[in-house]
Amino acid sequence: MEQNNAKVALITGASRGIGMAVAERLARDGFKLIINYSGDAAPAEELVSKLEGAGAQAIAVKADVSDPRAVREMFDAAETTFGGVDVLVNNAGIMALSSIAETDDASFDRHIAVNLKGTFNTLREAAKRLRGGGRIVNFSSSVTTRLIPTYGVYIATKAAVEGLTSVLAKELRGRNITVNAVAPGPTATDLFLKGKSQEVVDSLAKMAPLERLGQPSDIADVVAFLAGPDAAWVNGQVLRVNGGLI
Repeated sequence: MEQNNAKVALITGASRGIGMAVAERLARDGFKLIINYSGDAAPAEELVSKLEGAGAQAIAVKADVSDPRAVREMFDAAETTFGGVDVLVNNAGIMALSSIAETDDASFDRHIAVNLKGTFNTLREAAKRLRGGGRIVNFSSSVTTRLIPTYGVYIATKAAVEGLTSVLAKELRGRNITVNAVAPGPTATDLFLKGKSQEVVDSLAKMAPLERLGQPSDIADVVAFLAGPDAAWVNGQVLRVNGGLI
């Protein structure tokens, strides 16, 4: 395992899917990790045990990112355990598809609470508490440019995240902190595959010129790049990680 000067990364929604892949990759790069989860503790604790078995240092912290107090307490836990936070990866999110006409208030409000306000809450805290030279990596989605029916509310939240990314990159001037976003295309996670027929999945897999779904590790590798020293001159950008789905 490479050492990254014992830097600390906080990953939201890290107990499964892309978040888990990001945690595993950053652990290999030598980061100490805060594994955030909002519901079932078992997958997060299992991941922590796996990472520790591979020689990494990690803790699991329960926090609903839509709750500002919970987010503050999560940063408190990171500082108490590891002394501070150097990298924030805003991976937590939800996606429930419906047409705009058929979207109920509860679904709309939950998307805003988790995808947008949740990202805002962690960005606000990181803007005050991230150590100099740090990295922030937000999650958008490639559907913000493809504008697919039934994704309307989800797209709205992710387009807003892209806006926050660009603004915060400018607001952190002088602290040597970069703020970027990754925008995955179709990726083989439970969140993406849920409710889709095999025919639909196969069709989506053929859309990109590379003719496959992305894997969580594909996204994690790009997050690791943005979190590491090689991306020091990349700031305020949205990287569309989708196999050429333009």
